[in-house]
Amino acid sequence: MAVAGCLGGEGPDDDEFVITLSQFPDTVDPIDHITGDYFDVFDHVYEPLFDVQPGEEPETRVVEDWEHGDGAVELRLRDDVQFHDGQDLTAEDVAFTLERQIDPEVGPASSQVAGLGSIEGAEAVDDSTVRFEYSGAPALAEYEFGNYARAMSREWTDDQESAESGEIVGNSADVFNGTGPYEVVDFTPDTEIVLEPFDDYWGDEPPFDRLVFNADEESSGRVAALETGESDLTINVLPEDVQTVQDTEDAEVRTVTSFRNIFCPMKNEAEPFDSREFRQAMNYAVDNAGIIDDVLSGFGEPMSQPVPPGVNGYNPDLDPYPYDPDEAASLVEESGYGGAEIELVAPQGRYLNDADVAQTVADQIDQLENVSCDVDVVDFGVVSDANSAGMDDYEIPFFMIGWGVITGDTDYGVSGFFQEGGGVQTFRDEELDQAIEESKGIDDPEEREQQLQAVNELAREKAPWIFLHLQESIYGVRQDVQWEPREDETIWAWEMSQ
Repeated sequence: MAVAGCLGGEGPDDDEFVITLSQFPDTVDPIDHITGDYFDVFDHVYEPLFDVQPGEEPETRVVEDWEHGDGAVELRLRDDVQFHDGQDLTAEDVAFTLERQIDPEVGPASSQVAGLGSIEGAEAVDDSTVRFEYSGAPALAEYEFGNYARAMSREWTDDQESAESGEIVGNSADVFNGTGPYEVVDFTPDTEIVLEPFDDYWGDEPPFDRLVFNADEESSGRVAALETGESDLTINVLPEDVQTVQDTEDAEVRTVTSFRNIFCPMKNEAEPFDSREFRQAMNYAVDNAGIIDDVLSGFGEPMSQPVPPGVNGYNPDLDPYPYDPDEAASLVEESGYGGAEIELVAPQGRYLNDADVAQTVADQIDQLENVSCDVDVVDFGVVSDANSAGMDDYEIPFFMIGWGVITGDTDYGVSGFFQEGGGVQTFRDEELDQAIEESKGIDDPEEREQQLQAVNELAREKAPWIFLHLQESIYGVRQDVQWEPREDETIWAWEMSQ
């Protein structure tokens, strides 16, 4: 097992592995979130139905096999899967979990609807067979249910739901009940969750006798935990803290360019962002390459479209907007919004040097003679709420946020933001909406990929966002841990060894 505490100082016992996140889950509900840090915790307790590699077909796990029919897919479950409370997993549990994510009438409501745009319904055919109905191509449905299909006990969920709030609440270990390889043995809200192997797990025994998740919002704090042996792996190391990790005995930095796109939405029913020329001007005004070099110490890649390389539908023929302040100023005049005063709202501590990136973006826009731009740095929750508010709330029309295209398909990077009812809509445009909708119904994989490339080209032209960069995932980890970071930012203990 892992040998924590060998990095200097006295750490946990030899069978314990500690992972330090940047955000601790603020909910005990495993599907009431779309935040990567939360998935890292809950996937160990509430296991996915499939093993997924970005951009590839799902692999069987809890589901033994599946078969597509006319606008539907039937999935056959293993017959030896138990919840931690001893109850058997049934198709009704899986159907209920999917219905929670797509139907607000099936409570408690879930915020994961943005990831299941083509899934229209779920029902149990028998105890071990569940049927998902979908509106798009079979491949799109697989991208979606492969990443978002999980199982909660329907009976347990009903018992845990608060009569007052309609949410799942609790502050002790017994509020968790999944089918995963680990079960919760200790839980301190906002601080720490401790997991141990589930004795009746159907699959392989997990690698660590005790798995602990905690969090520190500051990169320096996460790195300090690694230095002292209090943590074995930490995420989101800032560029300025990389050398500290490298100087730590028996620790090292591991990096991968993630699928997380950092960008600035401009809600286009608010002035001056209702002008395509103005939105394009904002892209020309920002020196992406310079920000990556100077603010991110080279950790990142400039973006040219809503999704990154490696994602199905990425268009390799599109170049990032060049830095051209003169063109930006000219387009501002053409837009009729010369003299505009705007404010960029941005988080601090959620993404790599996010506040510094936002300040630089605002400063570069402010250098235009015909636009004034300020920055307001806020808690991430404020930005997240602005993103989730959709097109009806223009209190914050211009903000910076990140989105990981975890399904490996362009649809997940565009549908929620650019389509009606997508869940996080920040841009309303009929032509772009229709182009995305057309892609959903194309069964032929090559034709669908071509249509998705056309969607990305159209999005670049309409400039719904300031396209910034792909975030580099920077981890600090013990050298003896055998583990390679994933592009989708997922951390699974069963992919580790030492």
